[in-house]
Amino acid sequence: MEVTARAPGKIILAGEHAVVHGYTAVASSIDLYTVFSIRLRSEDDDTVKLKLNDIGLDFSWSVRRIKEVLSHLGSPFSSTPTSCSLETIKSLATLVDEQSFPETKIGLASGVYAFLWLYTSILGFKPATITVSSELPVGAGLGSSAAYCVSLSAALLALSDSVKLDVNQKGWSTFKETEAELVNKWAFEGEKIIHGRPSGVDNSVSTFGNVIKFKSGVMTRVNSNMPLRMLITNTKVGRDTKALVANVSARKSRHPDAMCSVLNAIEAISDEWSTIIQSHAVDDLYLSANEEKLGELMEMNQGLLLSIGVSHASIENVLQTSMKYKLASKLTGAGGGDISGEVIDKLVEELGSFGYQSFTAGIGGK
Repeated sequence: MEVTARAPGKIILAGEHAVVHGYTAVASSIDLYTVFSIRLRSEDDDTVKLKLNDIGLDFSWSVRRIKEVLSHLGSPFSSTPTSCSLETIKSLATLVDEQSFPETKIGLASGVYAFLWLYTSILGFKPATITVSSELPVGAGLGSSAAYCVSLSAALLALSDSVKLDVNQKGWSTFKETEAELVNKWAFEGEKIIHGRPSGVDNSVSTFGNVIKFKSGVMTRVNSNMPLRMLITNTKVGRDTKALVANVSARKSRHPDAMCSVLNAIEAISDEWSTIIQSHAVDDLYLSANEEKLGELMEMNQGLLLSIGVSHASIENVLQTSMKYKLASKLTGAGGGDISGEVIDKLVEELGSFGYQSFTAGIGGK
């Protein structure tokens, strides 16, 4: 039996970092996907094979070895998401350390931890071949890890007894609301393994799609007919989300009153974003005025992100470059990164040739 599941990436329109501390963020799914295909093998094969096509890594474990190391997960309860303990993380590290993991890609090991834990927790000890492919760049602020965890959880649950899908049909099926909520809960547990303290916004927008507001674990769908024309720039420079989130938390501990004011201001921007994109444009002039407001809000949001220490000198250079084209800009994701002004010039030229004139959704790079 084989099942394939896919989940989209995301972009934070307003409220990154603040959302980790219980404030509002607005996020949207984007039309780039991560795809998991799982083919169950005969019991005689006794191997679990993971193929990460886009980064050129293959892993293989015997079911017997997984049972030895993760024996406490022997009876999966796929309908009851649970958190991965520190002791289990150590056990997962043992399985990953036995593989040939290139030093240059060791930062991706947590994704393999999440795979092993979700696979064993939801499906148990079954031999299979799992193939992963993605249109999302890793570490670019576009929710690659969330799309990874959501598509993996969806594929595993489709093969479990917890959801009812016709796995023999051709084409894509959509999970019902309660089933999607189960997918989202499992994906959030996977995100915890990868990021430590995620807000939950990334996996939520990847699971449910479209535009959402997210605050303190509660998601609200945003109904918007306003076209959002975006230029997303990937700096192609990695970052450590855990460290960036920890640095913001440390600054909040040192300056609680000041940081509270900044985070409240970011939340006000998120709320205004939500209000504007849900308003109904009566004519082109009204739409243009709303776009200008959103551009101002993005610039204000970027200034606040700079004040909490998650921007980067090169991002500020990009912002200055994009201003030449009257594009309001902000980082999206955790922050950091690097890109040259010449690259932005070229990207904006290409964007202009397609008739886009409003504002950029974010300078990537996290």
